[in-house]
Amino acid sequence: MEVVRARVLGFCFGVRRAIEAVERATRSGPLETLGPVVHNRQVVDALAAKGARAAASLQELSGGRLALPSHGVAPETLARVQGQVEVIDATCPFVRRAQQAARRLAAGGFAVVVFGDVAHPEVHGLLGWAGGNACATLDWCEAARYAEGRRRVGVIAQTTQNIGAFRGFIQRLVDARLDGLLELRVINTVCDATSERQQAALELAGKVDAVVVVGGRHSSNTRRLAEICAGTTGVPTHLVESAQELDAGWFAGMRRVGLTAGASTPDEVIAEVERRLKEMS
Repeated sequence: MEVVRARVLGFCFGVRRAIEAVERATRSGPLETLGPVVHNRQVVDALAAKGARAAASLQELSGGRLALPSHGVAPETLARVQGQVEVIDATCPFVRRAQQAARRLAAGGFAVVVFGDVAHPEVHGLLGWAGGNACATLDWCEAARYAEGRRRVGVIAQTTQNIGAFRGFIQRLVDARLDGLLELRVINTVCDATSERQQAALELAGKVDAVVVVGGRHSSNTRRLAEICAGTTGVPTHLVESAQELDAGWFAGMRRVGLTAGASTPDEVIAEVERRLKEMS
């Protein structure tokens, strides 16, 4: 059985930058992170071993040094910790760009729509940067209802969303509400690295008998890779966090298996999954 890697997979610039920032900070002593720095269990465990403990909330903080996660925080959270503790800001630059876009739209008088998963921490932060005059949804019907009666609407996206889905969302919103709007402003805040990995995964899925996606189940960009491979091409797709989860029965009689990984998946975890797949051949 041949194992074929996607042409682009694993750590993106923003994730690598965040991990390196926290690792550097641990050299000066222990610190805490506000939730996981990135949504990957192995990364969180490795950082904890170096002295970076993940706190679930501000109420759990006990030290004087705090690292913000790569997916960012709301401005009110930032205001609560600034001046109280030393802050290491590991926010991804693409997320920061989306935050700034939300703030500019709100300041310009736009009601803001965030195309994203309302339960995701990045989206919570974006809603905060929009100043409360905003909604987050993946349902264009809900966005259209929110836009009803509003004259100026701005739309941004969670950075890890699929660009094709975002495009379709905008088109449907235009069809439903453009006649009632004075201005609709769209800012494409989907991360370039996310789009590149999604396109590479789609290309891979068209060439293999099955796809293994490696990454955290709480990672939005990892889940999106699995959804794209399974939903767009129909190829059997398995999302695993480690090589131990692989089942040889998944690949019985297959000749080519594709391998891709989320943007927060460490290289060594990808390599271990690849080794295990090759042992199954």
